[in-house]
Parts: sequence; C-alpha cells; structure tokens
Amino acid sequence: MATSTSIVLRKKANTSGKFPLMIRITKDRKTSYISTGHYINIKDWDTKNKRVKKSYTNSVRLNNLLIKKLSEVSSKVIELETKDNQVSLNQIKSTIKKPFNDGTFNSVSEIYLDELTANEKTSRLDADKPRIKNFIKFAGTNQLFFQDITEEFLKRFMIYLKTERNNSERSVVNNLVIIRTLFNRAIKEGIVDQKHYPFGKGKIKIKFPESQKIGLNKEEVIKIENLKDLTPNENHARNIWLFSFYNAGMRIGDVLTIKWSTIVDDRIVYKMSKNSKNLSIKIHDKIRKILDQYNDDKKSEDDFILPEMKKANLKSKDDILRKKKTANKKINKYLSIVAKKAEIDKKITMHIARHTFGNISGDQIPIQMLQKLYRHRDITTTINYQASFTHKDEDNAINKVINF
Repeated sequence: MATSTSIVLRKKANTSGKFPLMIRITKDRKTSYISTGHYINIKDWDTKNKRVKKSYTNSVRLNNLLIKKLSEVSSKVIELETKDNQVSLNQIKSTIKKPFNDGTFNSVSEIYLDELTANEKTSRLDADKPRIKNFIKFAGTNQLFFQDITEEFLKRFMIYLKTERNNSERSVVNNLVIIRTLFNRAIKEGIVDQKHYPFGKGKIKIKFPESQKIGLNKEEVIKIENLKDLTPNENHARNIWLFSFYNAGMRIGDVLTIKWSTIVDDRIVYKMSKNSKNLSIKIHDKIRKILDQYNDDKKSEDDFILPEMKKANLKSKDDILRKKKTANKKINKYLSIVAKKAEIDKKITMHIARHTFGNISGDQIPIQMLQKLYRHRDITTTINYQASFTHKDEDNAINKVINF
C-alpha cells in the first residue's frame, strides 16, 4: 500500500486552547504524526479542504507554508522508499527533521510551553507562560520573527516592563532569560542565524542583580518556637514554617504534598518537585511533635499530612498548582502575624525558612554537606547561596583592625 501524507488538525488542544496542525503519514494502515509547530483555533480550520480558513490572520502565508512543508515530507518519503521499499513508518518519521516551524518566536514558544506541559514542569510553565505572553503582547503580533528581536527592540521591552508593568530589576532579567532561551533554541534548530543574536558582549547583557538573602537567627527561631496564645490558623502557619526549617529549608510545594506514606523507618523520604531528586531526612523530635498535631485527621497511609491538598483534584496539574499558590499566600499572611507576636522586625515568609537554615548553618556545616541537603547539582550554587549568610571571615578581619 502506498504511503500517504496530509495536513490535519488534531483534536487535542494545547495550554492556550489552540489545536495543533500536524502532518499525518499513513503507511500499511498505520499512522504517525509530525508537528508543524503551528496551533490555531478549531474554527479557523477547513476540514474538508484541509486548509486554514481566511478568518485566520495571515492564512495565505500559513497555507503556503503548510503546502511547502507537506511537499518536503512527501518528497522525503518517496526518496526513502525508493532506496528501500521495506522502510518502516518509524524509520520514515525519525528520518524526517521535526518540528517544522515558521521561524517565528510565537511558534517556537508554543512548542516550548507544550514540552513543559508534557514533562509536567508545572512550576516552570506557571512562571514562563506569562513572561512569553507579555513579550508577544508588547510585540503586538502573532508573527514575530527572531530577526526582529534586536537590541533596540529588547531595550524598549525592558523600559516597558519597568514603566508600564512596574517590574522589579529581577523580574526584567527573568523575562530576558526566557527570550534568550528561545532564541538559542531557534539558532540550534536553524531557524535564525547566529549573527542576529542580540545577547552577549557588546549587546544585551543579562546580569542577575545581587539579592540580599535575610534569614532569621537562632534567637528569633526560638521566639517563634516558644510563642503562646496563637490562633489555630497562626499555629498551623507556624507549624509549616518550622517543618520547612527543620527539614533544611524544604520548599513549600514539597511540604504541602508530604503524605503519611512518605514516612519510612522514621525518615521522611520524598522526591523534590523542583528537580525530581530523592531526599531522605531523619525525623527529629521537633518534627515529630508537629506531626502529632495532625495525626487525628489521618484517613489512611496515602493521605496528605497537611490539610491544604486534601481537596485538590490530583488528576489536574492546574488545580494542584492553584492549591499550592493559594496555600502559600494564606500561610504567609498568618506568618506576618506570627512575626509581630514574636516581636520580630524581619519579614517572615515560607521562603525565609530556607534562608534561615542557611543563615544558622553558616560556618557550622561543611559546604559539601550543605550541597547534599539543598540537593544542588553544582557546589558553586551552594557556595553562592551560602555567601549571603557566611560572614565569619569578614567579621574577624574587621575585629583585628578595630579591636583596640
């Protein structure tokens, strides 16, 4: 049976609610698909004629592009079958370069976001999706070519972020990072030439501003531990904060999803959501006292220890992420009240629990051990992180001068 190829719209929407245009290859009654890198609304697709309707902006250009790509695939199929008439469908698909792309920032970003979704990188998706959306909104077109993303264009975008969106310096840098990531991908895929790259020496430099990491000291943590007369919500927020601190600054997303089943042989054994690394921490007596406060609500071994995720739709990654963000906001609100009651002037949030562990560990724990506790891939990351909290050498140097 002859191998056939055609353009089709697959009925599986992406995160933006648009549907992918694919090249369908059928051989020996088996079918496979290759992405064109384009997504459109279902109302803009003419199923009968297998073409984009005129209702779609730049429909003529997109249809011409699809015809060209379909022709390329058909020619490649004929070439492969001429050389070997027994070539399999999988061999055909793997030989044909993909994904096809129209050379725009929009299409490359669509594929990038779909990959994050497929790989369940929900936190990264939640962060990068609005940044990409902001950039496309600023550009004012859904056909933004990489060649148009010049140094001058990026400078105007940076001003827009600062003046129109009131973004901090760090937020501006984060927006530039995702643009650079997609630009590098486009260069690698041959979509744009290296000469158009707007980043680097003499061009747009991405430099992360130094952030002041402030953690609590030992005395301030003791104040929080010994607080009395807290409301149930305040006590719960205090428990979660201390639980994070006692577990080497466990991230809030991981704290909320800890289950009773993750306690094995008097240890908390879990996989970090940020980098999927496994971690095992011995349950300290202080942690056990917190766990005891939630034991009465335990329904089963597979139940969450904390209440925030008990009503989450575990089949919906969006709902899980939403529940985590809502919980974090609520916990931080009550932590500010806890700080006032403890007469602590520093701002206390869940993220400060991680900084606090770094601050108190200071020079006491070898950097290699801190790397293991933080699960940093590169020890340089640990060294840079701890640099904000380790001041012993500097303090001793000053004392030698002024101690007279």
